[in-house]
Amino acid sequence: MNISIGPPYEAVIKRIIERGYAGNQTEVIRQAILAYERMLEDEELMLVHRAVTVELREIEAKKTPSHSFGEIKKILNS
Repeated sequence: MNISIGPPYEAVIKRIIERGYAGNQTEVIRQAILAYERMLEDEELMLVHRAVTVELREIEAKKTPSHSFGEIKKILNS
């Protein structure tokens, strides 16, 4: 795969290699992709945690009805 990312990004890649964080351009790109994937996963977890927190607050404030496990089973089996 050949890609053209432009001079600003090429300069960053060069600095990363010069500092010894990667041995070549391919390593830099691989590391960047893995770091980006981790960042996205962390963001998704944070959003899920935030949504659960909001839902729990609404349940505690009696704004959202809650159901027992047995009630949920009945709903799903009907």
